[in-house]
Amino acid sequence: MSNYPLATSTWNQQELKAIKSVIKSDNYTMSNSVFKFEKNFKKFIKRKYCLMVSSGSAANLISIASFFYTKKPMLKMGDEVIVPAVSWSTTYFPLQQFGLKLKFVDINLYTLNYNLDDLKSAITRNTKMIVAVNILGNPNDFNIINNMIKNRNIFIFEDNCESLGARYNGKYTGTFGQIGTFSTYFSHHISTMEGGIITTDNEELYHILLSLRAHGWTRNLPKKNYVSNKSDDSFKESFRFVLPGYNVRPLEMSGAIGIRQLIKLPKFLRQRRKNAELFVKLFKDHPNYLIQKSIGKSSWFGFSLIIKPNSEIKRDIIIKILKKNNIECRPIVTGNFVLNEVMKYFNYKVHKTLKNANHLHYNGLFVGNSHYSLSKNIKFLRKILT
Repeated sequence: MSNYPLATSTWNQQELKAIKSVIKSDNYTMSNSVFKFEKNFKKFIKRKYCLMVSSGSAANLISIASFFYTKKPMLKMGDEVIVPAVSWSTTYFPLQQFGLKLKFVDINLYTLNYNLDDLKSAITRNTKMIVAVNILGNPNDFNIINNMIKNRNIFIFEDNCESLGARYNGKYTGTFGQIGTFSTYFSHHISTMEGGIITTDNEELYHILLSLRAHGWTRNLPKKNYVSNKSDDSFKESFRFVLPGYNVRPLEMSGAIGIRQLIKLPKFLRQRRKNAELFVKLFKDHPNYLIQKSIGKSSWFGFSLIIKPNSEIKRDIIIKILKKNNIECRPIVTGNFVLNEVMKYFNYKVHKTLKNANHLHYNGLFVGNSHYSLSKNIKFLRKILT
């Protein structure tokens, strides 16, 4: 047993009953439970359209694809997109797979999101899209970013996979971009086994996403749509393909579980924020560590600890201490993603330097947060890091 686990199950008998209800129906592929979850989620997040997919990574994949298939394409191969140097791998992979040119921008060591001065100077007339990733539950400063792109033909894609329930100016993150993506993986704010969610207010993008989610066919499209002239002949429309799609449909079980989890989410968020209050109180003035500064109202995915540049402490030693005391930890997302070997396959450039991302890469780690009280765990963590 860990003294401080990275993540724990949020399920109880309600989720097991939901699974049993799907087994009883003998219908395991995407159906009414998934559609009900989508309806409930868009109501919760306050967006016009929502669809569930098999993972947050799949959500990013078909979201990026959708921008290529609008009547007036929002993106084309070779377009420049700006990305933060710190995020998850599948934030970047769809961009590479669709032939986009990435411009990596440094992060702020306190927010862990964009260094806003560097972001402003990175924007050029060639920039088509800004990828805004809300790291570890923390919103980006969207007022500043929107002012940067005001009156420019640039749009935002928002990867909110780590930040369900976070708010900025009273509005949920995942609703600031043309598309927002979410993950419902085990360690995230709600869990549906595996799962992802896409939200948008753009009806054309929504119709494209419906087709891309299931083979690129027309079957799941409404009669009137932006993708095809759909006939009333169900036989012909059953296997009619109009877009180069995928199969990233969720399981019906995931939808049924999601319905139950979404009801619990407000309670989960309250406890995560209560845990965060204690963490911030105990670590805000620590002589050796920087901790994340909340912008807006973070949903606190986890708690980051970055060794201060003037500290003589070494991360390897800290990790050994944590392991010895059965405290789970991980790198902060992927660290500086540019330092990964996979970059040999990318078309990219680095804007200025990635000084902060490099420091985080070699000197940062994070520990978990949870839906239950971590008071004893956080106090124990503070004690052994004294």
